[in-house]
Amino acid sequence: MVGVDAGATTTRCVVAALDGEVVGRGVAGGANRNSSGGEVSAALRAALAAALDTIDRTDEVGLGVVGAAGSAGAGRTAFRAAAERAWRAAGISGELVTVTDIEVAYAAGTAEPDGVLLLSGTGALAARFGDGVLRRRCDGYGWLLGDEGSAVWIGVGALRAVLAALDGRGEPTTLVAEFSRHFEVGADTSESRAQALIAATFAVPPAALGRLAPFVSTAAEAGDPVAGRICAAAADRLLHTFDSVEPPPAATVVLAGSVLLSSGPVSRVVRAGLLARTGTEPRPARDGAAGAAALAVGRFTGAPVPPVVHTRLTGSPHFPGRG
Repeated sequence: MVGVDAGATTTRCVVAALDGEVVGRGVAGGANRNSSGGEVSAALRAALAAALDTIDRTDEVGLGVVGAAGSAGAGRTAFRAAAERAWRAAGISGELVTVTDIEVAYAAGTAEPDGVLLLSGTGALAARFGDGVLRRRCDGYGWLLGDEGSAVWIGVGALRAVLAALDGRGEPTTLVAEFSRHFEVGADTSESRAQALIAATFAVPPAALGRLAPFVSTAAEAGDPVAGRICAAAADRLLHTFDSVEPPPAATVVLAGSVLLSSGPVSRVVRAGLLARTGTEPRPARDGAAGAAALAVGRFTGAPVPPVVHTRLTGSPHFPGRG
């Protein structure tokens, strides 16, 4: 079985046996047509090639599940075509199934058919599942139109605060110095520094702005009030998104994405909010490729994935494999 999680910044691939034993892994660059830049099928092909290098015959692959953001709705046809090109280039004859990143992220955290996924990484969304089917989702509209509380949302908000601090509209923040170092900006005046930061920001893909989020978390922990308000707002938006999918009482909750799987201020507030709402600790889902492989096992056998197989694929029932 093959499982692929095509993210905005990283594409991961897992090759596994039906019993859940992982026999190969591959990693490549981002494969999100809206925010990664580059050619989607090239990233998929690179991740597949790296993972399949560990097995002698690609005709042994019975089925593969490839999941990605932007693979639903209007983007379904384009992503399917890109995945098929990569599949053929890798020399695989088995069946190919394309799904959303929502499904693979949820499957990476639990084998239970009912529950809620709350994701905040490059993007952000909540999704409620029932009987293994996605019943309702909220947000996940991309960096320009939504993804409230995501790493990119945090990064963009912090950049706006930095520019406001430089031109006098906002209060001073340590993020000015942090972002200047990150983008290697040196300038004599506030105006020239602001223009240099603008140029550096537009020179990178939108997904790359999510790399600023850890700086914001660190500044918030150190007591920077501007960074603190941004992190508090991110946590508030994420909990509101969770509430909007109308989760049932005591719902199983899977957390995904770098913002929620870190130990920073956003994750801390969100986890406390979820515990208060559901009475149970959320489960982390670190490896979407393993989740995709679990979906592949279920689709190939036509039966629910046994807990022992899910555990073997993802690392453990509560602490899935590497991200």
